[in-house]
Amino acid sequence: MDDSYGIITAGTGFFGMLLIGFLAGYIAERVMNRDHGLLTNVLVGIAGSFVGGTFAGFLGISYFGFFSNLVIATLGAVLILWFFGRSEARRRGH
Repeated sequence: MDDSYGIITAGTGFFGMLLIGFLAGYIAERVMNRDHGLLTNVLVGIAGSFVGGTFAGFLGISYFGFFSNLVIATLGAVLILWFFGRSEARRRGH
């Protein structure tokens, strides 16, 4: 069974998932110049892991281990924040 979509992979565990989610959300927050709280960072990071994992799967990119999962989750989280920033600006008419 291929479980390469998202950070919930064998060996990561629940606390590893939360740590990766927090770190990915925090890094994405800094990269995108946003100001979120702890919970939002964790949620954005976990959602980013699924977005990043899905794109990596479509592109045939395999990733294993803490650092690789963190990179994929961070890229997905940045993409999520970028997308919501664009739709927010569009609603304001910019």
